[in-house]
Amino acid sequence: MNSAPDALPDAGLVRFLKILVTALAVTMVVGLIVLIGLFVMRFPDASAPFPAEIALPDGTTASAITRGPDWLLVVTSDGRALVYSPDGRILRQEIVISGASSGD
Repeated sequence: MNSAPDALPDAGLVRFLKILVTALAVTMVVGLIVLIGLFVMRFPDASAPFPAEIALPDGTTASAITRGPDWLLVVTSDGRALVYSPDGRILRQEIVISGASSGD
C-alpha cells in the first residue's frame, strides 16, 4: 500500500501560504505591541501616595482608608469617618456613621 500523495502541491500555492502565515504572525506581534503600549499609556503611575503617618485621635483604630483628589478619608472601627488633608495631619471633618456598631 502506497501512502505517498499522487501529486505534489503547487510551489506557488505553498509560497503564497507561507506569505500569509508570516503576515498573520507579524500582524499579531504588532497588535500585541499596540495593546501593551495602550495599557502603559492609559494606566500611568500613581502620583499621590498615601502619607506615612495619619494623625488619628487617641484610642482610634482605622478600619479603612481612601484617597480623594484633595482629601484623605479614614473610617474608624468605632463608626466614624474622619476627613483629613492630603498629608494626613489636619482633621477637616468628622462624620458619625449612623447604624454602625460601636465594637462593644
